[in-house]
Amino acid sequence: MEDQEMQLKVRRVTDKFTESMYVLANEPSVALYRLQEHVRRSLPELVQHKTDMQSWEEQSQGAIYTVEYACSAVKSMTNSSLYFKNIDSLLRQAISMKEQISNSQGRSLHDVTRSPSPLASTPHAPSS
Repeated sequence: MEDQEMQLKVRRVTDKFTESMYVLANEPSVALYRLQEHVRRSLPELVQHKTDMQSWEEQSQGAIYTVEYACSAVKSMTNSSLYFKNIDSLLRQAISMKEQISNSQGRSLHDVTRSPSPLASTPHAPSS
């Protein structure tokens, strides 16, 4: 009987000891320590991710600005089609006027060579 009582007492002691160890292992301070370890290990990686994301955001903002600027340039180019048509018309007029001037100069040169000049008929006397 003593053996059975002793076994019962030993079992109670081991159960209490196991329960105490379980409570100690799950105590809030241990949980906080484990949490602190986790944060200490993962924080540098999170900081690197944050830095990368900020860099990507800056690059994205630059690209967005460039695209918006290009879009506004294209819109202003489409709005300037009226000006280009006006320039085209003015260039055509200038070419036409230049051709008219060239033709009138060509006619006047042609007329000058066809009609004899009064000075050309009289020979010059040698000067002494």
